[in-house]
Amino acid sequence: MKTVVLDVRSPSEARADFVRVWKTGKREKAARITFATPELLWKVLTAKRWQLLKTMCGAGPLSIREVARRVGRDVKAVHTDVTALLNAGVLDRDEYGRVLFPFDAVKVEFLLHAA
Repeated sequence: MKTVVLDVRSPSEARADFVRVWKTGKREKAARITFATPELLWKVLTAKRWQLLKTMCGAGPLSIREVARRVGRDVKAVHTDVTALLNAGVLDRDEYGRVLFPFDAVKVEFLLHAA
């Protein structure tokens, strides 16, 4: 099963992990998509966009029209959400222009600290 971890870490923490992997050559067990703050994570992953990810998880490449059909939403609105997820690096496009979420599972990690 191919898993992605969506996490909240500071840029310095993300850089340190990158340098560690670069130096050791040992990959992480799961792919990571990192957000700088919890607020940014929730701004990008709205409830409707989360629904898109759930629908696309393990589905392979899909046209935006097919994604809209599967979630029962307007194509234009789905296009707007897909574009936001593409810009955030959460979704990819294949060589035919179809959108792809190349993971079978999603894990979300962040720690809430006392103020």
